[in-house]
Amino acid sequence: MAPVTEHQGSFLSRISRRNQIVSMDVNHDQELRELEDFQKHVALRFTELDSPESDPILSIQWLRKLLDAFMSCESEFQSVLTTNPAQISKPLVPETLDRIVKALDICTAVVNGVDSVRQSQRLAEIAVTALKQHPLSDGTVRRAKRALTSLLAALNADKSSGGSGRRATSSSSFGRGGGCVSKNWSASKQIQAMTANLVLPRGGEASPMFIMSSVMVMVMWTLVAAVPCQASNGLTVHLPLPRHQVWASAASSIQERIGEELKRKEKRCGGGGGGLMEEMQRMERIGLKLMEFTDGFRFDGEEEVKGEVEEMEEICRKMEDGLEGLQRQVREVFHRLVKSRSEILEAIDHL
Repeated sequence: MAPVTEHQGSFLSRISRRNQIVSMDVNHDQELRELEDFQKHVALRFTELDSPESDPILSIQWLRKLLDAFMSCESEFQSVLTTNPAQISKPLVPETLDRIVKALDICTAVVNGVDSVRQSQRLAEIAVTALKQHPLSDGTVRRAKRALTSLLAALNADKSSGGSGRRATSSSSFGRGGGCVSKNWSASKQIQAMTANLVLPRGGEASPMFIMSSVMVMVMWTLVAAVPCQASNGLTVHLPLPRHQVWASAASSIQERIGEELKRKEKRCGGGGGGLMEEMQRMERIGLKLMEFTDGFRFDGEEEVKGEVEEMEEICRKMEDGLEGLQRQVREVFHRLVKSRSEILEAIDHL
């Protein structure tokens, strides 16, 4: 075999460099396609949630669909990392991992918060059972009034104590710290810490990791707004989502709608915070009307509140059907986040 001449060596080097460049271009094109597909997926799932045909925002069914959307986006994110670990943005890794840990605590607090909503449901059911008696008597009305008094106090607990107290010591069957958060733990401060440094990277190009981190923060913020959580007063009404980006447009619209609800609650109650679940707000409104009825009770007056009693019964039925599923989904999100954190760390090791 003839020795390679200097001219031939130079030619072979140029071919090798050209192949490397072509390979880099192909990989870059693939990354752009993966990023575009991921952005479209996130946009589609949140557009469905923002649709006028969707369930009422912050209702139990809507929250369950929100968690479905989050799990779907998470699966797509992991698929991107599996096929192309180079999509991991190393500078974002420490903050992303820290946000995941904070999200785990929020999941624990939300599960406990759902337990407190269940307690409100039981009180409402007692009031409904009493007020459905025919004819009404002083005894049944007194029973309804006691239940309504406790119900309204429970629904307003966040407004006076920021959700601390009894929820701080509740427990569940999963999670870090045996299913509890510490007494000094604050849902609103946790969200505030998660939004710190959540800034679009230079050049305005959102990486899959930045997008997924933003989606996680938005979902956790929504859960804290909807479900009574420990120390949720003072919850921020704004999240730093880049509305001009395709993937963030619908999520930003949802965030703004919930932010307006938080502002209204702050004006009405002197403090923002959780408890914006649609069924809870209706329960409080009807509870106040029924309390007025029990205060001025007169015989043969049950027809005056027949509609309110039926509506309260319907709310209790929706809670009975939906709260257990919502709680189960929050647990699934918890375990998915634990797995996601491990997968990110494993992917970094292979870079």
